[in-house]
Amino acid sequence: MVYQPTRQVHLDFHTSEHIPGVGSRFSKAQFQQALQLGRVNAINIFAKCHHSWSYYPTKVGMVHPTLEFDLVGAQIEACHEIGVRCPVYVTVGWSATDAAMHPEWAVRDIEGRPSSRDKGAVNNPDPGAPRPFGSWIDLCPSGEYLDLILAQSRELCEWYPLDGLWYDITSGPVCYCDNCRRGMAAEGYDVNDPAQALAYNRLKWTRFMEACNAQLHSYHPEGTVFYNGTTVMYLDGVHTAPGSHIPHLNTHYELEDLPTTWGGYDKLSMRAKFFARRERPMIAMSGKFHTSWGEFGGFKHPDAIRYETATMVAHGCIPCFGDQLHPAGEMDLETYRSIGEAYAYLEQIEDMIDAECYATLGVWRTGVEAHDQGVVNMLLEAHYDYDLVRPDEPLSRYEAIILTGGRCLTDADAARLAAYVSQGGKVLVLGESALLADRDALAVNIGADYVGSARYAQDYTVAGELLRAGIVGSPFLNDLAAVRMAPRADAEVLAAIHEPYFDRTYGRYCSHRNTPNRLELAEHPAALRQGSVVYLAHPLGMIYHRGGARVHRDLFINALRLLHTRPAVAANLPSAGRVTLMHQPAQRRYIAHLMYAPPLQRGNCLVIEDLPPLHDVELTVCVPQTIAAATLAPQGATLALAADGDALHLTVPQVVGHQAVVLAY
Repeated sequence: MVYQPTRQVHLDFHTSEHIPGVGSRFSKAQFQQALQLGRVNAINIFAKCHHSWSYYPTKVGMVHPTLEFDLVGAQIEACHEIGVRCPVYVTVGWSATDAAMHPEWAVRDIEGRPSSRDKGAVNNPDPGAPRPFGSWIDLCPSGEYLDLILAQSRELCEWYPLDGLWYDITSGPVCYCDNCRRGMAAEGYDVNDPAQALAYNRLKWTRFMEACNAQLHSYHPEGTVFYNGTTVMYLDGVHTAPGSHIPHLNTHYELEDLPTTWGGYDKLSMRAKFFARRERPMIAMSGKFHTSWGEFGGFKHPDAIRYETATMVAHGCIPCFGDQLHPAGEMDLETYRSIGEAYAYLEQIEDMIDAECYATLGVWRTGVEAHDQGVVNMLLEAHYDYDLVRPDEPLSRYEAIILTGGRCLTDADAARLAAYVSQGGKVLVLGESALLADRDALAVNIGADYVGSARYAQDYTVAGELLRAGIVGSPFLNDLAAVRMAPRADAEVLAAIHEPYFDRTYGRYCSHRNTPNRLELAEHPAALRQGSVVYLAHPLGMIYHRGGARVHRDLFINALRLLHTRPAVAANLPSAGRVTLMHQPAQRRYIAHLMYAPPLQRGNCLVIEDLPPLHDVELTVCVPQTIAAATLAPQGATLALAADGDALHLTVPQVVGHQAVVLAY
């Protein structure tokens, strides 16, 4: 495993040619002062930015027109003098001046049009019109542009004592440029088949990364390398074709999750668990920004940075915070004071980073974010720690498994789950996860037969007695209607459905929103149980992800409690509290992380503003080993233990933002 420092910064430097005096106020002493103030031991610095400019005297690229010295060399020297590692950043997929000078380098759609998330950027925009965020033209790493990237990378390898290279925007859309068309034709890919074009796109990026890796490691065998975009795209299913190994061309994984604006504070959880146990370090990247990348003058409060730091550690990740250097080259010391407060705390707990999740609840991802993230959000809010089911690990490690709502199971998966259930495993199935991915056949024995998809857009649930805890007795609305299943005689119905009189249309409607429920029950149920399998007919994960109604979460958790009776960790926290249980076998200890800092909606941002203390938090842990001692970290105070069968109970006196409890065996 490649070594990774534990207190990192990513220093953006995307700098317009219209700004004078680039680097004019850079001072090695001031740069070092900032890093030391921030307690930083690694920082990514820029060799080439999204504007296409280089910040060193390149012979093959283009030096920023107002830079008069070797900024990259000066930053490397400053870092190495004080023992700070500094991988070097090179842009790939976005490079504005390259795109303007060489339109033939752009990614093209099948009609030959340039690709950009901002259509105005490719349609001769008014020069005076406001430019939105992310308005770069996508470039294709092929032909002359590929030669340029490799040549600049080679320069950096030859000229500097590199700690590594950090390539950005390396998972572009499918491309139909002339280079790609020629490549597809030469290798037998059908350009008119979207699946084959996607496969060639993956192959093209893979070859690009393999060439970069070979070049870097021929000069710097211990150098780190990361291709930004590959982890996100792999998790989201773009690179999960058979044989794809794009993420594993990285020496480590970086999870770019700015919680304020990029999906919230619960986004990291599933991503970290997805990349855990893969023999590579994980870095979680947030930012000092109030919003996100490229923001000048935006600041998070130090409390938020500290909370995010602790959350990263609680998921086994190395923390990294994004900053952006002023074009003049002078570091903002206020930024590094804030980061330094968080990293001072991190120094006390950083020996907890190298740990793996220990959970007896497995989540089987469908690959559809709304299903998966919705289920994960419900689990986090109810304080159920979980792990993600992997194809290469035995299911027997889990007491219960959740299928999150989308069709994802193959025949082999179905057989694997059937064997798990036959050996005592328990399964909670949501929505269409009960069906095979490729046909309308049951993948799991839920005690019912498939009738068909929903007849209406919405419907209503009435929870039965076993699922009623905390739930209204009246029919409650589901924004997505249930799959229709016909129960068999030996299945136990746990909840019923009322369908609406009709869908809301211009031809028929009632009141302002949805149509009310019929008085009679539908023939298909909302929930049923067959042995150790519980089926919920609605895609509650997606429903919760969209609407966040507590009644849906309560129904889901009530069903889960019928199966998952022995959580590895439990805590009586408010719903905004979070708990994880991590294991460090080499140190013979578990670590329970308790977190509480409720994010508040402020405009389009989630803001950590308050760290209200929690007192006398009850913590319960169930692990195979006998726990000999429990101590608070970093405080070192010992906690009293009380055993109840195989469960261990203790009381944590106070939680302010984050509290770790070390359980030694």
